[in-house]
Amino acid sequence: MSQNIADYNRQINKKINTEQIEQIVKAIISGKYSWACVLLLRFSGHNPIEYIPYRTYIRLLKNNCLLAGSQQNKTPKKDVEMFNLKSNWIHF
Repeated sequence: MSQNIADYNRQINKKINTEQIEQIVKAIISGKYSWACVLLLRFSGHNPIEYIPYRTYIRLLKNNCLLAGSQQNKTPKKDVEMFNLKSNWIHF
């Protein structure tokens, strides 16, 4: 129980910086509203996989992170940030 409270407090104190806000706004302007929601959740310290289905999340990642990097050759290749893919939806 105390771990849940500590996690909640850590998420509340998470600040979104200017570069992250620009990414969210760019997604909204491009009409990628689902991707903007994923970014907002990630940048605010939440795990998007707890709020959207796993397959939808993976599709959004492929369409916006992985493919966007191969389409834009104007910047050097950056390392892809690892995501925590724990899901409460999948039970084995």
